[in-house]
Amino acid sequence: MTSSLYFDRPSIDQMEKRYRAQFINSLAGFKSANLVGTVDQDGHPNLAIVNSVIHLGANPPLMGMVTRPRTVERHSVENILDTGYYTLNQVHGGMIRPAHQTSARYLRGQSEFDATGLKPSYLEDHPAPYVDESRLKIGLKLLECKHLEFNNTDFIVGEIVAVHVEPNVIQPDGYVDIEALDAVTISGLDSYHRTERLERLAYAKPDQPPRPLDD
Repeated sequence: MTSSLYFDRPSIDQMEKRYRAQFINSLAGFKSANLVGTVDQDGHPNLAIVNSVIHLGANPPLMGMVTRPRTVERHSVENILDTGYYTLNQVHGGMIRPAHQTSARYLRGQSEFDATGLKPSYLEDHPAPYVDESRLKIGLKLLECKHLEFNNTDFIVGEIVAVHVEPNVIQPDGYVDIEALDAVTISGLDSYHRTERLERLAYAKPDQPPRPLDD
């Protein structure tokens, strides 16, 4: 067996700030890549990439998202709290560079759409902008914002009120084949990856061994 490196908490705390951020962010594995679309009360659109979106439940349909700490400017979060609406737009392989560029710290009122060349799209009377280039677009309504005191971040809970997705990727059982959309994942802070499905497995039961879903 190959020997492993060992890091205790003091050694982690002693890491250089950016090195530590990259190191710790890499430990959680591959994460989804989404662009959060918002608009302020004056109608100015905002766009930011996030890798902390999670599924919270299907009935009602909910998604969660962890924000940056309150110690920095958070235009997207403030827009969500002010308007109550936002969108999540999945990033595919053809848009990773402009999507990544939205992480730059643009001034308030400066549109990341304009800065990156991505196109805003307003659909179905949803007040927040979608990203036209995205192949899976989700409209959400804010349900709750929970402050996490231990690291001064917030956990945003949104209700899914609209979904726009290409029809050929939805399987008969409801599974959305995001790999067919060329969806990418993120590891660390800046590494983008395509995926390769190994297999889908049937619903696990105590008295049966794992089996491929298509058997």
